[in-house]
Amino acid sequence: MDDADDIYMRSWTGTIIGPPNTVHEGRIYQLKLFCDTDYPDKPPTVRFQTRINMTCVNQETGLVEPSLFPMLGKWEREHTMEDILSSLKREMSTPQNRRLYQPHEEAGKVARYRNQMSMAVSDLLHYAL
Repeated sequence: MDDADDIYMRSWTGTIIGPPNTVHEGRIYQLKLFCDTDYPDKPPTVRFQTRINMTCVNQETGLVEPSLFPMLGKWEREHTMEDILSSLKREMSTPQNRRLYQPHEEAGKVARYRNQMSMAVSDLLHYAL
């Protein structure tokens, strides 16, 4: 669940670890899944929070396009959030997605985090001495 105050359990967070032998290998992808009032009769909205290049994902918004992702396009109410995440992971391994160039957003985040941590440690050491 994404929001502890969401008593209707409509907003979810998902994680996919990129499959081996693809450009996604070892990458960690965060997604938001939102179930509207007509769920489970209609599919949830699925959006990648982590930048990714896949044929079924809008590059600007991170939205998984139902018309390009069969599980959402041919939705069945028996499908689960786990089914969606598993299907997206399989989609990463398809010939059209397994070698697509991927954005380097995560490396920038890691570098910024390291710099912030380094500055915080320096401040702590300064005050401790």
